[in-house]
Amino acid sequence: MKISAVVITLNEEEKIEAALQSVAGIASEIVVVDSLSTDKTVKLARKYTDRVFERKWTSYADQKNFANSQAFHPWILSLDADERLSPELRKELLALKNDEPTCSAFSIPRQVFYLGRWIRHSGWYPDRKIRLFRKDQARWEGEYVHEKLAVAGEVKKLKGAIHHFTYRNISDHLARINQFSDLGAQKLYAAKKKCRWVHLLVLPGSRFLKSYILKGGFRDGFAGLAISVLNGYAIFVRYAKLREIWKKGERIEPFPD
Repeated sequence: MKISAVVITLNEEEKIEAALQSVAGIASEIVVVDSLSTDKTVKLARKYTDRVFERKWTSYADQKNFANSQAFHPWILSLDADERLSPELRKELLALKNDEPTCSAFSIPRQVFYLGRWIRHSGWYPDRKIRLFRKDQARWEGEYVHEKLAVAGEVKKLKGAIHHFTYRNISDHLARINQFSDLGAQKLYAAKKKCRWVHLLVLPGSRFLKSYILKGGFRDGFAGLAISVLNGYAIFVRYAKLREIWKKGERIEPFPD
């Protein structure tokens, strides 16, 4: 089983080395596609691979599909720059490499480190994602944000987790909500969706309750409370921006992470 690790980047000099180090011994090849970073991302990536491509940003799905097309091996391990393979997942993948799987892909649980602790509830875990797949059996889809991998064939499950270091602090979390709510509002606008009062008054509260009560956010302490409150806030901001777009008759241009 030959694996190509694939990562897309933009100004990730603080995180890219740890991500690439985590796939050492697992991937037979590393492919990095960078969206014209202005920091040291490309220079640092080239310490680990000569398969580094610089390409203007298009969209999450298109950028990842291009990156996959540059891979030599039939199996793709797709990681973001803020993700790492856990020791448990590394052991599982090493054992898997001794054989040729009959399925088309594997889903992997993802665990977030947030506000000084590993999140085990709040709707953020296990957060399974298909990240190991046959190149000829899968393709990323989605024009805006939250791209999804479409797989032809059977998807099996792995137990070891991808460790996700997504937000440095609450300020970073709020900044990302602002960024992704632009893309989310744009996606809703493209689908001709309208902002109703229920989206502003009911959905944010219900999202908070789902995250904090139903998904056990209270078990994650203050971090779980912050996640739950900001989950509700993100819903409100997305629909408020959608209302603004319709009112102004303008569209927001998508931009990368």
